[in-house]
Amino acid sequence: MGLSTRPYQRMDAAPFRAPSGAGTPSARLRRKIGLVSGAFAEACYGVFRHPRLDEVWTDYLVTQHTILRATVPLMTAGRDEARARASTDRVAAGVADYLDVHLVEETDHDEWLLEDLEVLGVPRSTALARVPSANVAALVGSQYYWVLHHHPVSLLGYFAFMEGFPPSPELIADLIARTGYPEAAFRTFELHGKLDPGHKEELDRTIDHLPLGPQHEEALGLSAINTALLITRTLEEVAEAVPRPGLGSPAPATA
Repeated sequence: MGLSTRPYQRMDAAPFRAPSGAGTPSARLRRKIGLVSGAFAEACYGVFRHPRLDEVWTDYLVTQHTILRATVPLMTAGRDEARARASTDRVAAGVADYLDVHLVEETDHDEWLLEDLEVLGVPRSTALARVPSANVAALVGSQYYWVLHHHPVSLLGYFAFMEGFPPSPELIADLIARTGYPEAAFRTFELHGKLDPGHKEELDRTIDHLPLGPQHEEALGLSAINTALLITRTLEEVAEAVPRPGLGSPAPATA
């Protein structure tokens, strides 16, 4: 859910490119992610540098909660499907082992976000009542489809993108300063900034130790790219929901 970048200037794709040279599956996956990171970076800039950030931020957190609340159920479905295939599928067995551990690590993150929203005066009932957008439904729903109807390895592509951009301390400090909101409202953001780098490294090691074939790598790449495109659209929706100064005002009446 995070983003690592310098908060005071427009972002380009450069910070998101995977290191070149390595021929591992995880490096190939990171290079694929790098191809679609430019639009994602622009969408992040549109939210984090919005001139009415204090109004945008609560909507951003509620939107993030509609995604985050699906994480553990999605991982559980992926783990169960992978475990059901494990006796005859070594890749599925490895995915099941990874998800068993990662499920514990991801538990209650959606609850943390609800608590952050309560600090901002947004009742959890309001956040839970939000109808998730079609892009959020497509983001999560596509993963269920691939897990259940193709192969649960695709879920690792989803997490490769979702945990690939942890927020930097500089970005978090800038957001606190420009919103005027208390640091307690950024607890989940800060925790992901600390946790996601380790999760990313763990996931890359897992991917590189799986006996992947070309079809598995194709599924990983497609899942990650689809995640990037749909996350970008959700960010664009958040930024566009609050008009920038001088935009969105009624046109003056004409004689």
